Amino acid sequence: MGKMKIKAKLEGDIVKANVMIKHPMLTYNAAKKKGKEANFITYIVGKVGDKIVYEASTSQFLSENPLLRFKFKGAKKGDKLTITWRDLKGKTVTKSKKIK
Repeated sequence: MGKMKIKAKLEGDIVKANVMIKHPMLTYNAAKKKGKEANFITYIVGKVGDKIVYEASTSQFLSENPLLRFKFKGAKKGDKLTITWRDLKGKTVTKSKKIK
């Protein structure tokens, strides 16, 4: 848990980003059946420098190991896309990748 893959490619003036987050996304119902505590991603933010390019408040609706795809403008090759997510238990993971 806590791994993340980021791909960000500049095409024209638009950056296309793909982010795969490794997380079990255990819903309340699934956790109850397994006798465990619920835990899922509650917040995701993507930044280039100080500029927020993606932000989402999430709940148990995301699937296990979610894949996010989004596009944004205002970046150039070599800039770093930084993704940070936080789950229900308070664990926070941050990773950066250069835009190609």
